[in-house]
Amino acid sequence: MSRARLNLFIQPEHAKRLNELAIKKGVSKSSIIAAALASWLSPDSGDQREAAIAKRLDRLSRQFERLERDQNILIETMALYVRYYLTVSTPVPEAHQDAARSQGKLRFAQFIEQLGRHLQRGRSLVRDVQEEIQPDAQWLDSSEASGEQP
Repeated sequence: MSRARLNLFIQPEHAKRLNELAIKKGVSKSSIIAAALASWLSPDSGDQREAAIAKRLDRLSRQFERLERDQNILIETMALYVRYYLTVSTPVPEAHQDAARSQGKLRFAQFIEQLGRHLQRGRSLVRDVQEEIQPDAQWLDSSEASGEQP
């Protein structure tokens, strides 16, 4: 088989990575370049590349939609809580404010400890709430693993 000789100029960092890959794989640099060029010039490779990119974009879109949904749940939860708290809480008299501050610091420390334990368990409060609302539903984590769209 005859081959054409080419003299190419590439970036030094690319040359270094090419050399390392050739050593690691035990093949020649020419064979790596030939395979990469064949892949690049193949009419099917463009379609495959586009399909792979589209699949990744779809997965990223689903992840973004879940993040957006979870963020909206969080915002609404906080807004409802703040409205409720401001509606039912009575102002603390000046004489009791120091005690209320120290009690608030203690409660906040307990809250942070509870939050830390919850996060260490690896569970999501949003998922817990969803499961309480619809215990038989298949949630996103299982559909993501199989590549299905929610």
